[in-house]
Amino acid sequence: MDTYYHPPDLAKFGDIGKDAPELWKKFQEWYGAVFAEGALTEREKALIALAVSHAVQCPYCIDAYTSGSLEKGATPAQMTEAVHVAAAIRGGAALVHGVQMRNHLDKISM
Repeated sequence: MDTYYHPPDLAKFGDIGKDAPELWKKFQEWYGAVFAEGALTEREKALIALAVSHAVQCPYCIDAYTSGSLEKGATPAQMTEAVHVAAAIRGGAALVHGVQMRNHLDKISM
């Protein structure tokens, strides 16, 4: 597959810690704590991560959290709905910035 993002690179994520092992260790500890069962289930957190992955448009994250969501028991319908939630929020965010345009138009039209 010829893509801008090289899918096998996801498995190399840990290489980021090679020259900063203490920072990598702290990141892993924090990351693990974030995704541990808490007020939200691991499945709910995986679905949130999947939605955010689409909002920030990270192909590596999309791959990881598609797998993670399935592993945590999410259904394809739940995953698809999470993606639609992300799209609605992203679209709404683009539209609400139209207020900035309108404010600027009002300012320069005086």
